[in-house]
Amino acid sequence: MVSLKVISILSAFFTAFPLAASAPAEGRTHNGKTTAARPNLSPYPLTTGKKFPTSPRRTKTCFIDALGSGRDDGPQILAAAHKCNNGGTLAFLDDLYTIGTPLDLTFLKHVDFDIQGTIRFTDDIDFWIRNQFEYYYQNISSFWQIGGTDVNLFGSGKGVIDGNGQKWYDAFDTNKLNTTFRRPLLLVFDGIKGGQMSGITMRNSPNWNTLIANSSDMIFHDMHVEAKSTSNIQAKNTDGWDTYANKPMKTLDRSDNIIIQNSVINNGDDCVSLRGNSTNILIQSLACNGSHGISVGSLGQYYQNQDIVENVYVFNITMTNASDGARIKAWPGVFGEAMPGWVGGGGTGYVNNVTYDTMLLNNVDYAIEITQCYGQKNLTACNERPSTLEIKNVYFHGFYGVASKKYDPQVGSMICSSPEVCHDIHAYNINVLAPSGKAPYYTCFNMDESLLGVKCQPWKG
Repeated sequence: MVSLKVISILSAFFTAFPLAASAPAEGRTHNGKTTAARPNLSPYPLTTGKKFPTSPRRTKTCFIDALGSGRDDGPQILAAAHKCNNGGTLAFLDDLYTIGTPLDLTFLKHVDFDIQGTIRFTDDIDFWIRNQFEYYYQNISSFWQIGGTDVNLFGSGKGVIDGNGQKWYDAFDTNKLNTTFRRPLLLVFDGIKGGQMSGITMRNSPNWNTLIANSSDMIFHDMHVEAKSTSNIQAKNTDGWDTYANKPMKTLDRSDNIIIQNSVINNGDDCVSLRGNSTNILIQSLACNGSHGISVGSLGQYYQNQDIVENVYVFNITMTNASDGARIKAWPGVFGEAMPGWVGGGGTGYVNNVTYDTMLLNNVDYAIEITQCYGQKNLTACNERPSTLEIKNVYFHGFYGVASKKYDPQVGSMICSSPEVCHDIHAYNINVLAPSGKAPYYTCFNMDESLLGVKCQPWKG
């Protein structure tokens, strides 16, 4: 991450003493419940072509007994992480764990999390506003952060991580122009080298669900992401996954070789968002509902900072009730105000070798959207200052289904600010219909229409 600042550090873990057992983790019984075997995950049906590091069998187990009655289990979880580091499993076998203090678990090595119950964060907004892990990038923060080598979380279809977000959704509606009102991300992986996460439900995050930062060789499988408000205030910015790294110059420093597969996402923002310095990413077999699509970006937000997204394959996606199917979004080429309290633009870098292959759309506003004016309302002024972030070698194919009524009969938008920095974009075998039955079309600007197997109409500004 960029300029990570820890506001609060737990020092009370020495007061808790979880039971540690020196034996293989799976099949051990504690308080009438049995630990699960770690799933052996692999990419399917496609792969990035890159190998994943081996993960040795764990030899010790720390059973974490929930304190109950709303008491904070954070300190004993931190104690267990230290006790079972270097080859152990943290066993969450009770029904409900409460976390009321931030958890810094960025020191892990060869550790598994066997989560069979619910881990729920308190909704004490006043406390969390003062006690979060803060990151420079887009003013985000988090409840907890995990980093290290060979770290695996699995829920066996029963585990839940609950952000308790309803109070945050309601409060954000009245604080959205207050830049000090930070809504925590549910989980941040920062600096993971080899890891897996599977069989877990991520529920009601106040903000993005999972950020994968400066990490490599990770698989996410059989995940369920749920974010739904019970009031008339919508759950905002509840991305499923975001990938990012703050060190673009060396491949080893990027978020690299990340696979997100075979999962269900019901949320209110990007199903997956590939942000700056994400390479060799495979996204396959997802069912996304209510989202903003599978996005590349936003990119180029920070002046003269370099963002790279390269070698991405998106395969076999079902997209329902969404604003977009496939989306690429970059900021304009100059630094300018985007909205009150938020400015952006003028970043550099490139998007290269990105493929969207096979996507079923139902009630989606735009099947495909490309913009290099993200964050700007005055598109004419934006396009007078072309993006300096290059978009090239992009392929869309195998799209079918029916768009929403919002722009009927328009079903997509591909607008580049300059053909010099936005080129070699291909679209073919695209069969997305307008609900009215009229001939569907795409708004196109600065595109090589000979590479587009869709009907284009000129952009009018």
